[in-house]
Amino acid sequence: MKERMLITGGNPLEGEVRVSGGKNTAVAVIPATLLSDEPCTIENLPDIEDVRALVDILRSLGARVTYVPGEFMTVDPRPAAGTGISYRDSQRLRASYYLLGALLGRCGHGEVFFPGGCEIGSRPIDQHLKGFAALGAETETQGGRITARTDSLQGGDVFFDVVTVGGTINVMLAAAKAHGTTIIYNAAKEPHIVDLANFLNSMGAKVKGAGTDVIRIRGQQYLHGATYAVIPDQIETGTLMIAAAATRGDVVIHGCIPTHMEALTAKLLEMGVKVTDSDDAIRVRTLGGHRAVNIKTQVYPGFPTDLQQPMSALLTTARGSSIVQETIFEQRLKHLDEIARMGANVRIAGRMAIIEGVPQLYGAPVTCTDLRAGAALVVAGLMAKGVTEIYNPEYIDRGYEQIELKLRSLGADIRREAIE
Repeated sequence: MKERMLITGGNPLEGEVRVSGGKNTAVAVIPATLLSDEPCTIENLPDIEDVRALVDILRSLGARVTYVPGEFMTVDPRPAAGTGISYRDSQRLRASYYLLGALLGRCGHGEVFFPGGCEIGSRPIDQHLKGFAALGAETETQGGRITARTDSLQGGDVFFDVVTVGGTINVMLAAAKAHGTTIIYNAAKEPHIVDLANFLNSMGAKVKGAGTDVIRIRGQQYLHGATYAVIPDQIETGTLMIAAAATRGDVVIHGCIPTHMEALTAKLLEMGVKVTDSDDAIRVRTLGGHRAVNIKTQVYPGFPTDLQQPMSALLTTARGSSIVQETIFEQRLKHLDEIARMGANVRIAGRMAIIEGVPQLYGAPVTCTDLRAGAALVVAGLMAKGVTEIYNPEYIDRGYEQIELKLRSLGADIRREAIE
């Protein structure tokens, strides 16, 4: 049944909230369980649509999966005999292509269709295939299907032409059970790559250098079971920080990792927002107006593309002119067309947006075009005067666990209703 989200804006967010487990870590760690030769248990998983899609995919491959939302997932990969992911399942999430690296490492053969997920621009997989080829796999793309196969996966040197998070993860998965040592040069450094390495190592893998631009993996023939808790969600943390600032509220976010948020924290401080942190908590409060700032998305530890959209929503009411440059995905400014319906003053030229701050946004009917665009519309709705109707909120469910309940606990007027 179709739904819409209704937000009556103007309430400052106040109180305390706890962040969920990381989406980007979960969608890498869950496929990695296929590499184990024993059952694995994953804890602190967010209860989101992408996780539920991966449960269905693992079961379709023959794995035994016990999933208790909000508590744990246990995967016994030993019965899994499948090597292919259907078109329908591949389309359910972008991270379906991580199954290719996991299956290649598990049995030397994997097939997936080009992934689905949000339409935010092209997501080339040429670097993934280049990495698989360096490990001795033959790859083919035909009819929308990607196939990788090898009789013997061998460690090798992988030189990425550009920094690629997905490519780094996929090669790590395959290399964990390859013969010999794999070295990934120009590797991505995101926190969820470090977390994946920690999970692989907890199963007995030999991964060193995660978090730097050179990762070394010594393949292991046997990986044992493990129990592992994924890290907190960096992007949910940032979205809640932005929402607190946008509503001129006072919010303490618990269960997060402040060092992962340094790029966002620096920009909020530049805007005049008060941000303080402790070991696993961040407090965000606003005492006055916001100053305009410029944002340029970059690979970690730069400003994350996944927070560009919520942040640009905040900038629509900042004093002065802000420039937002999106360097990662070419179609990640579409949400600003929707926020313009709410009174924002925005000009878009290619991958750059010029935002002239306005005193007030006003509620209007708007439509989600992707996951983080949905988060941006929620932020805009919380800021706006009147009622904002957000259509296609199912995009938001792909990456945020019970976002309405968390925001309501902080004083937001937000709910869903069914529509015909």
